[in-house]
Amino acid sequence: MDRERFAKQLAFILEADKEKEIYRQTHILGYKRQENDAEHAWHMAMMIYLLKEYANEPFDVAKAMMMALIHDIVEIDAGDTYAYDTAALATQAEKEERAAKRIFGLLPDEQKEEMISLFHEFEENQTPEAKFAHAMDNFQPLILNEANDGGDWRAHRVKKSQVVKRQERTALGSKEIWEYTKKLIDENVGKGHIINDDN
Repeated sequence: MDRERFAKQLAFILEADKEKEIYRQTHILGYKRQENDAEHAWHMAMMIYLLKEYANEPFDVAKAMMMALIHDIVEIDAGDTYAYDTAALATQAEKEERAAKRIFGLLPDEQKEEMISLFHEFEENQTPEAKFAHAMDNFQPLILNEANDGGDWRAHRVKKSQVVKRQERTALGSKEIWEYTKKLIDENVGKGHIINDDN
């Protein structure tokens, strides 16, 4: 065993545990508390595996699952950016890039480069793996919100145009899930959970 290499890997693994302390706006089922980033990533990874048949094109499932597991690790430093906070979104990329260099920099060089490359691939959203991972990143909080009677949408007075804009990239990964998503959005507008701002 290369003890220096192993020590770097353990340092990263322990640093990643801090993701459990980053809380998102989305609440867990039953609206008991907010979910944390690690729970979101785990849920996404499971969804990628279980819903892979709805992807627009074949993709490397293990690679997409790994993207899901690391995509929000940068929020250990950068914090969670609420999907509908336009001011915070403006500086998100820069903060997350700095975080990626520091956190993945704990790993041995070739693993650091692999993780940074995977993180960038997810962010660029061009490959089949990234597109389907993004679809699940969008879909996961949507189905929790729907199951929680729109609690987070209602709390933040979210408008239909905001939800549609956030969710529309889902179609790049799965047209079938995008069709289901549109139906859920319309149903929640009808229930008053999402503000109807159609003109």
